[in-house]
Amino acid sequence: MEVTLGPLHAIPEGEGRTFQVGTERIAVFRSRQGGVFATQATCPHRGGPLADGLLGGTTLICPLHSLKFDLTSGRSSNGECSLRTYPTHLTRTGQIVVELGE
Repeated sequence: MEVTLGPLHAIPEGEGRTFQVGTERIAVFRSRQGGVFATQATCPHRGGPLADGLLGGTTLICPLHSLKFDLTSGRSSNGECSLRTYPTHLTRTGQIVVELGE
């Protein structure tokens, strides 16, 4: 199921925002290099709000305990846990579209 979340310009470069889609909460990040990434909204390690984390390139740092995640794969730097990631693309008009599966 594809879901349109809104315009890319609603997320400042280098930041993330949380969206509620049905029963799912997802975090969407806009890198300063132009990438757009979507993951589960909370850290699987301690439940931190990932959209509040620090973003550098494709690396996200959890705001609660500084665990690093690769947004392209969802893998953590220590290998203990990983994020659920969602395929994301932009429409011609700059709308963020996330594929949530079935």
